[in-house]
Amino acid sequence: MANLVIVESPSKATTIKGYLGQGYKVVASWGHVRDLPKSSLGVDIENNFEARYINIRGKGDLIKELKKEAKNANKVFLATDPDREGEAISWHLSTALELDPAKTKRVTFNEITKSAIKTAIKAPRDIDMDLVNSQQARRILDRIVGYKISPILWKSIKSGLSAGRVQSVATRIIVEREEEIRAFIPEEYWTIDAFLLTDDKSGFKAKYYGIGGKKAELKNEADAMAVFNAVNGKPFIVESVKKAVRSKNPLPPFITSTMQQEASRKLGFQLQRIMKVAQELYEGVNIGSKNGGVQGLITYMRTDSLRISADAQAQAKNYILANYGENYYPKTPRIYKTKASAQDAHEAIRPSNAALTPDSIKKYLTPDQYKLYRLIWSRFIASQMESASFDTVNASIVSEGHEFRASGSTMRFPGYLAIYEELDADKDSRLPELTEGMSLTAKEIKPEQHYTEPPTRYTEASLIKFLEEMGIGRPSTFASIVTTIIQRNYVKREGKILKPTPLGEITNKLMMDSFADIIDYKFTANLEDRLDSIENGENTMLGVLSDFYATFEKELVDAERMLKEQKIEVPPEETDIICELCGAKMIVKNGRFGKFAACPNYPECKNTKRLGKDGKALEKTEKEEPKKAGFACEICGADMVIRSGRYGTFYACQNYPKCKNTKRIHKETGLNCPECGANIIIKNGKNNSFFYSCERYPDCKFSSWDMPTNKKCPECGKMLFFKKGKKNLLVCNDKLCDYRREIKEQDEDE
Repeated sequence: MANLVIVESPSKATTIKGYLGQGYKVVASWGHVRDLPKSSLGVDIENNFEARYINIRGKGDLIKELKKEAKNANKVFLATDPDREGEAISWHLSTALELDPAKTKRVTFNEITKSAIKTAIKAPRDIDMDLVNSQQARRILDRIVGYKISPILWKSIKSGLSAGRVQSVATRIIVEREEEIRAFIPEEYWTIDAFLLTDDKSGFKAKYYGIGGKKAELKNEADAMAVFNAVNGKPFIVESVKKAVRSKNPLPPFITSTMQQEASRKLGFQLQRIMKVAQELYEGVNIGSKNGGVQGLITYMRTDSLRISADAQAQAKNYILANYGENYYPKTPRIYKTKASAQDAHEAIRPSNAALTPDSIKKYLTPDQYKLYRLIWSRFIASQMESASFDTVNASIVSEGHEFRASGSTMRFPGYLAIYEELDADKDSRLPELTEGMSLTAKEIKPEQHYTEPPTRYTEASLIKFLEEMGIGRPSTFASIVTTIIQRNYVKREGKILKPTPLGEITNKLMMDSFADIIDYKFTANLEDRLDSIENGENTMLGVLSDFYATFEKELVDAERMLKEQKIEVPPEETDIICELCGAKMIVKNGRFGKFAACPNYPECKNTKRLGKDGKALEKTEKEEPKKAGFACEICGADMVIRSGRYGTFYACQNYPKCKNTKRIHKETGLNCPECGANIIIKNGKNNSFFYSCERYPDCKFSSWDMPTNKKCPECGKMLFFKKGKKNLLVCNDKLCDYRREIKEQDEDE
């Protein structure tokens, strides 16, 4: 009998299968197999918060098949992800599959490489119930908050709203930043720049600093002009010149939050896209037989640990010495200290094999995979390199008692900057050779008026940074927090910035008034620490849940009493579009075809405008002549043209309404029918649905609701079909072949 290895992901199963050989069968659970029911709370609060788990709908056949495989296996290895969520999935699998404890073990690995997998199989352990209970406590807390507060939001604001424990805090952060911006009052200030020349006409810029070594603030024009009038036309004397060598140390390798921030800033990726691509790199990519076939290219991407293994450090050292030389490697290997609150079970995010440079495997990667892998690889290598050093010069220049300062720097040694470019890295800014007592001439003295700027709105990157600093959320939750508040329409994206919607502001106010503890920063951070304490065995799940519910229950009763029959109106979302008919600011409305801008003075003014994805009004275009179809009407001989209707485009006679001949337009897919080889076309079905059919129908009876693809099944070679649902799948067309693979939906901006 073979040993059975169960992982969550089919793509991970494919990678691992190639490492373990014929004595092992590797199968996927497709994520969780059990969860709390959606139709009810699923938590017995009166009975020690006992959770009522059920098998997830649609997983019955899979569970049955996994049970059968486990029964016939010699040993069962549960090899789900090495974190709380993965531990919980293993626990649910052991329960749902009724696994025999005597032959069931848990294995974990931080990277999907041959050596890591084989090492893990040799060192199995039991399921860690402290990790499981920590995950259960989080799930139960989130369920209680969501299912208890959401009905209050329905009564008070509108139906369909939902509350989340951490998501509500994230919404609060964005709302409070918007309130800061609205309340901000700009303050005037002035600066003075002097453009100075040496005797040999070398020029540079010095900024006004103050008097007698003390910084002076120029709050208005009078202050600025007093300095200007004092120094204008007067000599400038170099009072002091200080030269130094400054070192700049490399940043540590990535953890989840820093990877998300840097990929957002440098690559312009949204969070979902970052984590999707990182998952692909972790689970395995086929990089050609010469490079070892399917390989996991990075270590586990949900981590807040900065630890690096000795093997990984040795790989980095070998690469640096071979490609840059001894000067680029520090005297002692760099070790980065992990925060005390971090779960140090994993390593930092790094390449599984540093010898696989991004450019050497570029042709095997998608553009997104290459960009993210290059970022992770170069950050890791740079973290192990020597510091960069700069020659710096700081000069103090005086005129009529007023001090101006100038600084410059030039790179002395690039160090880690030879491989990793930082957006805020020092740029060369040379000063001419200056000596004490040197006299300078002012080419121009330029006073300028400025006003203080309000704080900037959050981006995905800066929000994650703030959440991390406050101790809110954990590596595995950052992406889902941002995605959820946008999906719930509490926050919207405008370019890269996050801005609260009127619904988000109203909901936040209700939460602040009624559930202050739930969205308090410190309370949420402390709760995260208490969840960590369950994992560390310092606390119990029951203790954490009981303490939380004692406070929450009181707030719940008070909120229901206070809000009782109160109905809060959500103000309309304003746009910057001015109605050209009445001059009012137009507002956003929802219609059958999506969002549009409407005049707020409706019904007196019925002006509307279409909105683009950027929220700006689209110009109304003149009616265009219909495009000719390229064939004649068989009834009257006139040209057939392409027209649009409520069900899409269709062919119609140009002589309409005299001739009412019409034909459906069947879109071609460019694929060949698996039955007869003819073209597959798209046909319209009932209720605006569509299906795929052979163009030779009814001679060929092939049709499918699932989308055919040009991919071939790796098991039997038949055509694969894309099956859309809660889990998007690639499935084989052959009923006798059970091949299926999960496909995650692409980010909206791809």
